[in-house]
Amino acid sequence: MNVVRLWPLLCLGFVAASPAAVLDQSAGGFTVRNTAVVPSSSARAWDALVNEIGQWWPADHTWFGDSGNLSIDPVAGGCFCERDGARQAQHLIVSHVEPGKLLRMLGGLGPLQGMGVHGVLDFTLEALPNEQTRITLRHRVGGYTPDDLGAFAATVDRVQALQLQGLASHLHGHLEDTPNP
Repeated sequence: MNVVRLWPLLCLGFVAASPAAVLDQSAGGFTVRNTAVVPSSSARAWDALVNEIGQWWPADHTWFGDSGNLSIDPVAGGCFCERDGARQAQHLIVSHVEPGKLLRMLGGLGPLQGMGVHGVLDFTLEALPNEQTRITLRHRVGGYTPDDLGAFAATVDRVQALQLQGLASHLHGHLEDTPNP
């Protein structure tokens, strides 16, 4: 079975009740964006993002089935890694860090990693009034694959919404009703 047909099966049942946030898509790539508002300062949201990932990332979206094995080293060149003894996976490489504002990582998540395509994943934190923070998760993916990368956009959007909802729920927040322009 080719990857295009397998990907939707891997994600069956994980459709988040959030708006479609596919910004663009083509055979060569796509951009998706999801946003959440949390009742936390941007410093607290940052701490949860980088230091508590094992408490909010869905375990069924890990290679080895335990989100407690995940870590993010929030320094340039740092690793978003999963370690389960001798079994290890580098999910993404940290490329840009502005604590409380931006975490940018490069690479491919899940099946995208094995396809040899490249992605840029940004978590942007925007301080709002009343100790709230808007967290925007934007993922841009592109590169060569014999399959139509644009066909992955809606599924990646749903999975990313699920992941961001995990962080928002951990901070007692919610996904926004409409994507941030």
